[in-house]
Amino acid sequence: MKLVITVVHDRDKNKITEALLRNGFKFTKIGSTGGFLREGNVTLLIGADDKEAEKVIDVISDSCKTREQFVNVLPPDAAPVGAFMPSPVKVLVGGAVCFVIDVERFERF
Repeated sequence: MKLVITVVHDRDKNKITEALLRNGFKFTKIGSTGGFLREGNVTLLIGADDKEAEKVIDVISDSCKTREQFVNVLPPDAAPVGAFMPSPVKVLVGGAVCFVIDVERFERF
């Protein structure tokens, strides 16, 4: 048995959860916040048999793609009045981060 821990951007959560359900995978959804842009994320805990773990990863890969987004380096309220505001910077957002962990024991009550 494997536990797949997946962190996805809020914008991708509906697409990935629908794809997982369509493929028969159950999961637990936990709200989380990213550190770099401090934007909303969702962490999914997905249990899968050893043989199905790769299928879970494939579903996640097909559902979540990175994309470019422009962000301001400093939020407007953090800069002193009259300070120079640099141009927005292009960063990659979205996609997914997956951790696959061996599960020693699993019980359902």
